[in-house]
Amino acid sequence: MSDLQKLLQRLDDAGIDFVLVGGYAAMLHGSSLLTRDVDVCATLTPETIEKLREAFRNFHPRHRLSAPQQSFLDNPEQGVALSNLYLNTDLGTLDLLGSITGVGDYARVARDAVEIELFGRRVRAIGLDDLIAAKEALGRDKDMIAAKELRAIREKLRGP
Repeated sequence: MSDLQKLLQRLDDAGIDFVLVGGYAAMLHGSSLLTRDVDVCATLTPETIEKLREAFRNFHPRHRLSAPQQSFLDNPEQGVALSNLYLNTDLGTLDLLGSITGVGDYARVARDAVEIELFGRRVRAIGLDDLIAAKEALGRDKDMIAAKELRAIREKLRGP
């Protein structure tokens, strides 16, 4: 299981603008479903990638979808932008997504994000309506279960 607090702290300390999405965001909205990785939406410019390398340098970041897992410290080359980045680190799994299916790019996700206090820091999480849209757009069984639960949470929040 990923160390949510330490992963988010590294991102925040590095000055990376991000929005928490995925399973942990669902849990913050009241979902009972568990997750093992940390998903964030961010714009992965060359500058952001260099900040990420520095922030995670001591935590052995590796591209988790490459076989064998290549070091993120060496790949991609300096100056390259990415759409998505899927990492294994000593702190756990971290997925950085440039856009969210069913919602849009980082700017769109950030527009309707909610700000919460988490571990003594202000963190933005994807808005409940956007999270439901994302889960429904993905359409996997586990996402449809999450979307159903999140819709029930939304209805309860809205009240009678």
